[in-house]
Amino acid sequence: METQFRGAPVRGRLVRPEGPRAPAPPGVEALPRAGEVVVSPALRDVLESGDGPLFAPRLGGARVVGTIADEGLAGPGELAYYLGSDTLSEDQASRADGFGLGAPTEGFGPVLMFLIVIIFVVLLLPIAVFLGAAVRFGGERRDRRMAAFRLVGADRRMTRRIAAGEAAAAALLGVAVGGVLFALGRQLVPLFTLFNLSVFAADVRPGLTAALVITLAVPTLAVAVSMIALRGVVVEPLGVVRRAADTRRRLWWRLILPLLGLALLFPLFGDIRDTAGYSQYQIAAGATLLLIGAVTLLPWLIDLVVRRMRGGAVPWQLAVRRLQVDSATSARLVNGIAVAVAGTIGLQMLFAGVQTEYRRDTGADLSRAQAWVQLSTRDGTDVLARLAASAGIEKVTGTVQAGAFPVGKQDQTVEVYIGDCAALAELAYVDDCADGDVFVSNGDVASGDRLSFGSNDRQWTVPADAKRVEARPDAVGWARRGVLATPTALDASRLGTLVINAYIQTDRTDPDAIEHVRNAAATINPLAYVNTISTTEEARRFTNLRRGLYAGAVVTLLLVGASLLVGVLEHLRERRRLLAMLIAVGTRRGTLAWSVVWQTVVPVVLGLALAVVFGLALGAVLLRMVGVTISISWPVVGVSVGLAAAVMAVVTLLSLPPLWRLMRPDGLRTE
Repeated sequence: METQFRGAPVRGRLVRPEGPRAPAPPGVEALPRAGEVVVSPALRDVLESGDGPLFAPRLGGARVVGTIADEGLAGPGELAYYLGSDTLSEDQASRADGFGLGAPTEGFGPVLMFLIVIIFVVLLLPIAVFLGAAVRFGGERRDRRMAAFRLVGADRRMTRRIAAGEAAAAALLGVAVGGVLFALGRQLVPLFTLFNLSVFAADVRPGLTAALVITLAVPTLAVAVSMIALRGVVVEPLGVVRRAADTRRRLWWRLILPLLGLALLFPLFGDIRDTAGYSQYQIAAGATLLLIGAVTLLPWLIDLVVRRMRGGAVPWQLAVRRLQVDSATSARLVNGIAVAVAGTIGLQMLFAGVQTEYRRDTGADLSRAQAWVQLSTRDGTDVLARLAASAGIEKVTGTVQAGAFPVGKQDQTVEVYIGDCAALAELAYVDDCADGDVFVSNGDVASGDRLSFGSNDRQWTVPADAKRVEARPDAVGWARRGVLATPTALDASRLGTLVINAYIQTDRTDPDAIEHVRNAAATINPLAYVNTISTTEEARRFTNLRRGLYAGAVVTLLLVGASLLVGVLEHLRERRRLLAMLIAVGTRRGTLAWSVVWQTVVPVVLGLALAVVFGLALGAVLLRMVGVTISISWPVVGVSVGLAAAVMAVVTLLSLPPLWRLMRPDGLRTE
């Protein structure tokens, strides 16, 4: 009883307890009896809202007698129910003697596992890059503290040890604070549903191994970055001297990491399906190194471009000069967003390249029908009439389907379709049709064959004048070959239980037309199958993977934006005295504000350009690894770049009020 409501999936089960001790599914105290239903909290909210009357007909007027507990749901937003019945039989369902044992699941396969590995790299690497940049926050204040230690007798080795201790302590404190915020923040997770995905707070928890790795990796990274930063600083008792670069940044060593990543991935070129036992760690390492290439190259690119910039308005000159003096700081602020964009472009290219394996054209014709209903009944004519009279339905064309076999050939199945001429014309190319005619579109059946519908008293002979026709794909895209009979030629009422195939044209002016179709079908038979006809069909695992990617991308984008804002504000705080000095000598605030904006815009533009190059390169490499022709979707590239630019614009706007407060002469005061 899988269905949908307003685009959200609904999991329904029709149950019939066979005794007082019938096992109940997880989260349900007891199976509901006929006329009763147990619903999930989210579905209860729907029923109690203004949308309730639109969904309630599918429950057949059943009374809500309970709520499914958390252990019986995949997430707090899941729409699910258990509907009691006293007419459910074994020919319609299967007997269950327990719940919770699970069912064997199909493996992901090499391509989907490959996608999962790349998704983790693309979503987690920007966070790691921002973590490395965050360690450099407050670098100037740290250097002044080290100079004070030198003044009271500490040597250079001791100052480096003190700096390492500070970095490790701050990182451990950050991990502890992050753990507390994580524990508090995960309580809010059930309040959100992204792309029909929702999770309970208890399900948002890292594994013990992952928690230990994070706890150790963050301080280690902080200490390593601090030591690297101190290499360019000479800390003396009377102050700090920074080593200025008298030559241009060198390019050769910046290419080592992406080339090393390419070397790791090159052996997998061709088709990973044919690569026995390929290493997921090799793929993750190669993709990571390739993306980090954007981080190493961005400072060189910014330095290369700003060295050639001359002239312009005063804000532009201030911004350019600042970038010429210190381009590394601006590059660190943009690195995370550049890596995120590059990874997104590469991943989207990979998804577009392999989706043909998991998506197929159905051959459906939406001009003939927009919905298809299939259900079991004993009165096909009444079912079609009831469907046609329902709201949201303009036209119903349907047939009655019954399974038969030629007498003496029980191993050969023949499908028989009964309907008027208009309905039969949907299943075969019929030129001339009148009530009483019979058509054959199955080469294994001939005129005069006697067909049995399960018993001796339900047999029928194909008329001698039956016309042979060519099968026509129906509105769903299926070619239904068999015997096609009009109602006068074959009385469906003597065939027992029948299957109704109804092709429905909905009222396209009614946004809830498909919901009315589902209600009408469920009213006739709760086990009715209703399908929205689509020209394409996608594998569920691939769809779920894409949905998870989008949800993760939203979270990563929010984290990137928040981290970027913190970095910009810290950068402005370190320049507080310089800004105050410029204001004190008469520089207009608007000039300084525009200079800060230009200092953000130039690295962002260069970073996004570099991200596009590395993203396309990553996408091309990944497509070569799955043996797919390289193709570029420029709209996807544009959307990725546009989202990143929008994040940067929002961050810049949010940083202007603090910038305005920092531009005061009292910023020169020192205590």
